[in-house]
Amino acid sequence: MEPFVTHSGLVAPLDRANVDTDQIIPKQFLKRIERTGFGQFLFFDWRFLADGSPDPAFELNKPERKGASVLLARRNFGCGSSREHAPWALADYGFRVVIAPTFADIFFNNCFQNGMLPIRLDEADVDELFRRAAVGPYRLTADLDRSELRDDRGFSRPIAIDPFRRTCLMKGLDNIGLTLAHASAIDTWESAHGMAPSSWQAR
Repeated sequence: MEPFVTHSGLVAPLDRANVDTDQIIPKQFLKRIERTGFGQFLFFDWRFLADGSPDPAFELNKPERKGASVLLARRNFGCGSSREHAPWALADYGFRVVIAPTFADIFFNNCFQNGMLPIRLDEADVDELFRRAAVGPYRLTADLDRSELRDDRGFSRPIAIDPFRRTCLMKGLDNIGLTLAHASAIDTWESAHGMAPSSWQAR
């Protein structure tokens, strides 16, 4: 997993509440088992018209949002089913940060396991970010060194994040990576208890 320390990126405002995981990545695209390749299907029913062409009215299709890596949304983002394909699709598309007043719990947790930073902000702060993003290309910086979200126009808010999750993100460790970091200790414990050491060929 790619470490996340500081990320500055263009903001894509998605002015919608209760965006569920079936809207993020529709169910017909869940046939793959790899984590990659889902970005092309992100928000598929909103991004594309019936003839398969991009819908120019959809937020992410606007020229000024091209290359955005910070997604700004409304409350209850990532609700619905628990599919991990939702953060896979967002990350594969290029998003590293998702900002909303609230998130569905499973989606929120899955973001950390996929190197993406979900940031909860008060409704008033989210409103302000939407206002700033509405006037043209707008960039935000998420800085885990300082636990701070900021822009270059005076906006700055602390990022509330569990210290353990912060450390894992900054080191690029998901649950598997965290386990492999203790491979030697696991082997030692298994040997001490009369067990054959585990095979760590994949590390």
